[in-house]
Amino acid sequence: MKEPKSILSFAKETIELQASSIKNLYKLLTKDFEKAVSLINKTKGRVIVTGIGKSAIIAQKIVATFNSTGTPSIFMHAADAIHGDLGLIQKNDIIICISKSGNTPEIKALVPYIKTTFNKLIAITGETNSYLSEKSDIVINSYVDAEACPNNLAPTTSTTAQLVIGDAIAVCLVKLRGFSSNDFAKYHPGGNLGKRLFLKVEDLIDSKSLPKVDASDLMKDVIIEISNKMLGITVVLDKNKIVGVITDGDLRRQLLKSHNISKVKADEIMSKNPKIINKNLLATEALLIMKANKISQLIVAEKNKYIGILHIQSLIKEGII
Repeated sequence: MKEPKSILSFAKETIELQASSIKNLYKLLTKDFEKAVSLINKTKGRVIVTGIGKSAIIAQKIVATFNSTGTPSIFMHAADAIHGDLGLIQKNDIIICISKSGNTPEIKALVPYIKTTFNKLIAITGETNSYLSEKSDIVINSYVDAEACPNNLAPTTSTTAQLVIGDAIAVCLVKLRGFSSNDFAKYHPGGNLGKRLFLKVEDLIDSKSLPKVDASDLMKDVIIEISNKMLGITVVLDKNKIVGVITDGDLRRQLLKSHNISKVKADEIMSKNPKIINKNLLATEALLIMKANKISQLIVAEKNKYIGILHIQSLIKEGII
């Protein structure tokens, strides 16, 4: 078994080799890359991405990225294509074929059939003199000096290069189309990402748990209310109007000032001008307000009516933080 130092050195060499190869892609970009992006940007059809082996896996990831950034895409496995999946291709579709060598049997079998459909074919390949390159309308060079694999066999660096090119195409399309964060949100409604983009304050508050005391209430009432509602805070009202808040911290500071608190009223220890937010505010925006003011609770209101407390623990629970 190798010593940990050797394992780390192998890992670092792998990363350095891949980083160097990716950086070299910068030098390989030509006008063909611009043509490919412009063609995809103008098409009324979809982008069909195909490949074989590890390149097929990369193709699936590129399709996922395209779809999530507003470019309708479909994955077509090169081997399945010649057994019926060619029916996926429609009139205005653009095909991207990914292959390191551009000379694999499956690619050679597939490309002639693609050409009969008269759809534009874009190649992402490391061999610009390959069969795929010769038959494609546009060629994007993904050449790498060597695989990270010590035997220079397992697709590693080459597939990373293919992935980076796919991401570069996607990012260019995002910029050309002015694809905004709101557009992005439409395609990502699930998971923590979806919550960050869609979850509103009103989704995180319990409107039935409204810690509140009257401005004239005594400290005893304040302590009981904060303890019962377990949010570490209570709103202070004067004829249903929010006039302040009292937190656990306010109570502790008052106790340090005086041990005789039996006759102290809520409006004597409350913090005036509390932070109040609208229920329709995004949860992420509420978090920014909390951070900016170094607080862990916010009062939530609707048309100046007190409807709840947003606690930072609710944001943590939902994965917003």
